[in-house]
Amino acid sequence: MKWNKYTIKTNAGSEDIIAATLAETGIEGVEIEDSQPLSEEEMQQMFVDIPPEFKPGDDTAFIHFYLDPETDNEAVLRNVKEELETLKEFTDIGDCTIIRSQTEDKDWINNWKEYFHHFYVEDFLVVPSWEEVPETDGDKIILHIDPGTAFGTGMHETTQLCLKQLTKYVRKDCELLDIGTGSGILSIAALKLGAKNALGTDLDPCTVSAVEENKASNGIPENDFRLMLGNIIDDKDVQDKAGYEKYDVVTANILADVLIALAPQAIKHLKKGGVFITSGILDVKENDVAEALKNSGFDIIEITRQGEWVSITARK
Repeated sequence: MKWNKYTIKTNAGSEDIIAATLAETGIEGVEIEDSQPLSEEEMQQMFVDIPPEFKPGDDTAFIHFYLDPETDNEAVLRNVKEELETLKEFTDIGDCTIIRSQTEDKDWINNWKEYFHHFYVEDFLVVPSWEEVPETDGDKIILHIDPGTAFGTGMHETTQLCLKQLTKYVRKDCELLDIGTGSGILSIAALKLGAKNALGTDLDPCTVSAVEENKASNGIPENDFRLMLGNIIDDKDVQDKAGYEKYDVVTANILADVLIALAPQAIKHLKKGGVFITSGILDVKENDVAEALKNSGFDIIEITRQGEWVSITARK
C-alpha cells in the first residue's frame, strides 16, 4: 500500500529530541538524514540506506515519518505541530517546516527490522524475537524486546541510562512504578533484577499490546507486571489505584517538561527512602528538572549522562 510521507526540516543535533517527541505522539518510526558521521556501533545497529548528499559543514537535518492515508492524518499533524512549537520554547530545533509527499508501495514498517540486532547495556543483552541468544552470553540478563509502536527498545540513550540505574537501585522483592512504560522494558528489566512486582502507567493505547507481547516473550507472569492506562499526573483514579507510599523505585523515562509536572505526584507514591529514576532530559533542561525534584521534596543522589541526555536519580 502507499503511505503518506511527512518530512520535518530541522538541524543536526535535534533529531533525537524530535524523534522522541514523535514517538510520544504515537508515530511508529522515523528516518533521519543528516551530514553527521555514524559511529561503528550505530552502523551495526541501524539500517543505513544510500547516504543523502549534503554540503560540507551543512547543519541541516531531515526527519521523515509515515502515516496511513486512511487514518486522520490532519489530527496527527496538528498534534505534531503543537508539540514542535512547545519544543521551540526550550531549545533550537530550527523552523521545523513539514513537507508532505507519498511513498511507493512497500512494507516500510517491517523491512527495517532486518537491521535491528541484539546489543548490550551493562549486564543486559537486548534481543529481538527473530534472533537467538548467542551461546557465549548465557551469563547476561536477557531482555527479549521487539521494536514496535511503543517507544523504548533499549537502543536509545535515555533508556540505557535508566537500565544502568536500575542495576544499582533495584533490590530483591522491591516494588516498582514505571510511569510512561512504553514497551515495558524498564519494568521487565527490574523484575529480572529481582523486583517483586511492577506497575506501568501510560497514555498510549498502543502500549497495551506492546507490553503483553514483551511480557510473554520474557516469561513474565501476568500478576507480576500490570499496566494501567491514564495520566497519573492529574487523574485521581489512576493515582488512587497506583497506591501511595507503596513503591521502592519509581521510573520515568519521559521528556523534561513532563518530569517537572510529574515530580510533586511521583513523591507521593514512593516509600520514605524510595528512589526516583528519571531520564529523557536534554542537558539544557537538567537544572530545571533538578530544581523541580528538590522543590517536591527529593534529594538528588546521582546525575548520569550519555551524549546530550541526562538521567537524574533522587531519593524521597
